[in-house]
Amino acid sequence: MQVKGSFRAAAMHALAATALFASGAAFAQVDVSNVWVRGTVPAQTASGAFMTLHAHEAAKLVGVSSSVGTAELHEMKMENNVMRMRQIGSLDLPKMQNVELKPGGYHVMLMDLKSQLKAGDKVPLTLKIEQGGKVVEQRVTAEVRDLTAQSGAPAGGEHKH
Repeated sequence: MQVKGSFRAAAMHALAATALFASGAAFAQVDVSNVWVRGTVPAQTASGAFMTLHAHEAAKLVGVSSSVGTAELHEMKMENNVMRMRQIGSLDLPKMQNVELKPGGYHVMLMDLKSQLKAGDKVPLTLKIEQGGKVVEQRVTAEVRDLTAQSGAPAGGEHKH
């Protein structure tokens, strides 16, 4: 009976772990693709990170962080014939719609960079996503592209994370 009891306890732990994983997996399902950062020149202390977000259920991007420097959500928009950039507190991610963070629009502003970002480098980003009243973190890796990069289309096709 001792073996049978141990087996039952192990099975119950496995079942509980599976349920916990399943509930976490169902929560904050946001696909992140085409993640990239514009390269910098020596002594440049700021750059932008760009990506496409696709939420399976309505969500909000409420923050971002990175080990390469300070990260904030920003938007660029035309006001009185002047392009203005400002920090935003969150970005809505409507259910089953792509939200593009791109040059000239919504983006992640990387500031106080610790070093130059060179083409081919990798930049870790942690996205803070709110869904159903809870905030989860989703880690992605952005590839640094040439500092003249304007669009999200890499030379070899789309890169998914």
